[in-house]
Amino acid sequence: MKRIVFMGTPDFAVPVLQKLIANKYEIVLVVTQPDRPKGRKKTITPPPVKEEALKHDIEVFQPEKLREDYQVLADAKPDLIITAAYGQILPKEVLDIAPFGAINVHASLLPELRGGAPIHYAILQGKQKTGITIMYMAENLDAGDILSQAEVEIEDADHVGTMHDKLADIGSDLLIDTLPDLFAGNLASEKQDDTAATFASNIKREQEKIDWNQPAREIYNQIRGLHPWPVAFSTYEGKVMKIWWGEEGPATSSSKPAGEIIAKDSVSFTVQCGQQTSIKITEIQPAGKKRMKVKDYLQASQDRIQIGVILGE
Repeated sequence: MKRIVFMGTPDFAVPVLQKLIANKYEIVLVVTQPDRPKGRKKTITPPPVKEEALKHDIEVFQPEKLREDYQVLADAKPDLIITAAYGQILPKEVLDIAPFGAINVHASLLPELRGGAPIHYAILQGKQKTGITIMYMAENLDAGDILSQAEVEIEDADHVGTMHDKLADIGSDLLIDTLPDLFAGNLASEKQDDTAATFASNIKREQEKIDWNQPAREIYNQIRGLHPWPVAFSTYEGKVMKIWWGEEGPATSSSKPAGEIIAKDSVSFTVQCGQQTSIKITEIQPAGKKRMKVKDYLQASQDRIQIGVILGE
């Protein structure tokens, strides 16, 4: 049985590790990010991959900077290194450790959406499909030769959370299907077309703020492309309001300014968007409160949401 070093950190990587273990691959070391403070209380919390590895008594290594501390990987004498959302770029010294190289499970159809947030950008950009790529690791970000790919449809109601789970499952299956041919030398890799590359850098705060001048479809894609993290937001009477969910509303009059609340009912309120479109907001998080359905927020008082108020001002 081949010796494998597995490198991953968040929930996305857990099904990949689980599937390797279930298929009796010998995981000699798991490399993951250091424990970090989490939540309002800043409780030091281990990464999900570490928790999974410890359940199976697998040795865990958590270097702060892999580039400066990789001898433990070499000492493990792996035949192959597998990464899935590890969170650091692997230096050439690590890429050269294993005779079968280092491969990665990436959540896009490369060369599209190289980078750390491919699931977010696939939805933000309104794509109708994305997928998984198994490829060799290279010194440049997500630029290695492709070994295998699988497409996944993006449904209109999908968001980052649902696509994350779909892609994690499909990625683990694709990896297991790919490994036997890789080890047998029966797999021909394909170079990426660098001229077709697009990038999905980590989400910035300014990308979370809704511009109500955009058409409703783009705002809907923004809401679901940031759900359930980091979550789109606007302001209501000067205070931040997170917009957790909504749906496209009816065509509207162009005389209303973008961002104006133009209607409400018992379960939603409707906001004017660009190009005579609107969006119904159904789930919010007002400043200082928990995430909630709009219907629950309005139960205490319909006056909590006022028609005519302009969001974002």
